[in-house]
Formats: sequence, structure tokens, C-alpha cells
Amino acid sequence: MDASLAFATLPVSSSPDTNVLASRQLHSSLRGRRPSGSATDSCGTVLGMMGVTAWALDRHRRNSAVRRAAVVFIDGEAGTTGLQVRDRLAKHPDIEILSLDASLRKDEAARRDALRSADAAVLCLPDEAAVAAVALAEGSDTVIIDASTAHRVADGWTYGFAEMNPEQAELISKSKRIANPGCYPTGFIGLVRPLVSSGLLPTDAGLVVHAVSGYSGGGKGLIDIYENQAHEPWGAYGFALAHKHLPEMAKCTGLQKEPIFCPSVGDFAQGMVVSVPLRLDQLREGTTCADVQAALAKYYEGKKFVSVAPLNPTDALERGAFLRPDSLNNTNNLELFCFGNEAKGTMWLAARLDNLGKGASGACVQNLNLALGLDETTGL
Repeated sequence: MDASLAFATLPVSSSPDTNVLASRQLHSSLRGRRPSGSATDSCGTVLGMMGVTAWALDRHRRNSAVRRAAVVFIDGEAGTTGLQVRDRLAKHPDIEILSLDASLRKDEAARRDALRSADAAVLCLPDEAAVAAVALAEGSDTVIIDASTAHRVADGWTYGFAEMNPEQAELISKSKRIANPGCYPTGFIGLVRPLVSSGLLPTDAGLVVHAVSGYSGGGKGLIDIYENQAHEPWGAYGFALAHKHLPEMAKCTGLQKEPIFCPSVGDFAQGMVVSVPLRLDQLREGTTCADVQAALAKYYEGKKFVSVAPLNPTDALERGAFLRPDSLNNTNNLELFCFGNEAKGTMWLAARLDNLGKGASGACVQNLNLALGLDETTGL
């Protein structure tokens, strides 16, 4: 782990209970207030049997009357998404990280205390563990942002794609339970929902979506294979046609049927392209390629993180032919493209994003900003 993520803790008290109590009292005193100012410090707070950081306790003693940054706990901070979220939040001027000592990250009591004492928690966990973490936080006022698949189509949860419709950002800002979107669905929904909403694409349309992602999307296991072992240069997968992203792809576009989804992984670390081919006769009668591009452009007009290229933007292609998947790496941006052949009545819609950015950690930070009453773009 990067040295910048290390923290120095207070000397150990002769009584471990005293350290835990001091930590809980500190974070209890920090609860219940939304940040409205900007803190210049971005250090983290370590909660555990070894005490809290000297910086955090000293700052609390000296500035207890001063408005503070929001406290955020990342449950699963050592995973691929967790590390990305942490890296972004470490530079965020209005957020302080609450971190468990490495020896306590799987301790249920310590996790419960952290989940319940933070202003917000980001869950970077497998689905079952995320469900269990939500149960640990029940009864608290903590905002939960779940990066797993567990709650994306669940009742009582708000889907965390802020640009999905005109009301979504406000819904996120008022929610305590936010499901971060999947990376592939972000591209698919970004392309398809505007067409359904505008009436250009019927809700009963049967769609196919192809996508290629960098290998970082497979987590530490796949990263190790691609970086340290013999491996294929490109691989399609999902041949059971039951990918876990399918339910949100249908629900959040308004489609009656799940698309046929053909995902793949390429021999590059980060970035993705999501493609949706269309025939114009699938659309409302009389619809042209220009109408499709115009509908997307109008839908996302004024959006900070989503842009729509002009129709047939060959200047966006490498050597006039290739759409790179990695051009938006380390950003929270989503780019949408419409390529059409009017004579043949066909279109190729494409979305480009960073699978670890707008497809994961960037969206987490954007949702945190909205839920905590901060500027949506801060830290992004």
C-alpha cells in the first residue's frame, strides 16, 4: 500500500478500553452535522484498539467549535475499488477518512462501530458481505453507498447514476441508501435510457450490448493473472447469459427485456468501451441517425461528467479508425458516441469510461458529495 495511506497512532493507553472509548467519544461528537465549509486537512482517522490518530484528536481538541469535514468509512478499503475510493478521498478537501487498523478490518464489533459512527460509509465488498454490513449499520444515521451488486435493483435503495434522469441527483442527495452502478451498466444506461425516455426506442426493444473492459475490473485475482501469469490477449466471457449486471440494465433503462450482454476483457489495465448496435427500424418510424445523436445531446446538456460527441466523430478515433478504451482513465467522465450509416439504416452507439472511475470510485465520490451536501464535482 502507498506510504501516503499510513497513519501514526497515539501511544497506547494502559487500558485498551480507554482508547476505544476515546475513539468512540471523538466520532460520536462528530456525528449529526453536515459539512458546509471546506477543511484544508485530508488526513485520515484510525479507529481501533491502538487509539485514534494524533492529528485527529489534536484537531478535535483545538477546533471543536469549528465546522468540520465529513467522516467517511470505507468498508473493504484494501480491495481494488476500496483503494481507488480511498485515494480519491485522501485528496478531498471536505472529507476525512475513518480507517480501522488492519488487524480489525474483519472484526465485526469494530466494523459496526465504524459503520455507525461515520457520516457515510462506502461498501467495497462482495454482495453477501455488503448485505451483512448494511445490517450492522441499521438504526444509525449513516449514509451507505454500496459498490456491490447487492442493492442495485432493491426496494428502498437509490440508484447512484446522477445523470440518469433530471431528478436522480436530487434523489441521491436525499437518500441514506445509495447503490453505486456497475461499470458496464453505466455505459449501457447512459446510451439507452435517453432514447427510451424520449420515445425513440420502444420499451419492448430487444437489444444486444458488447463491451470490453480493462482487466482491473476483475479485481486482484484477474490483475495478478494479467500482470504475472501467462494469459490470453483478449477474452470474451459471460456465456451463461446470466451476468449479474443484467437486472439493472433493464430496470434503469425502462426496457421490458434484459439485453443480450457480451462482455470481454482485454490486455490493458483500465478503461472500457460499451457498444450498442441498432437498426433504425427498431426506433420510432422516421427516426434518423441525427435524431438519435440530438436526443442524447439534449438529455445530457449541461452535465459536468457526461458529454455527447457530434454524429460520426471520426476525429475521436485513433488513426481515424479505432476507439481507444483508456482515454478517460483516472477521470469521472463518460463520453457517448453515435456512428450511423443512414443508407444502410444502421447505428453503432458507444460509451467510453474508466471502469474504475465513472464505473466505480469516481461515481462513489460523486454520490458522496451529493449525499453529504457538498458540491457534486469536489474531489473529481
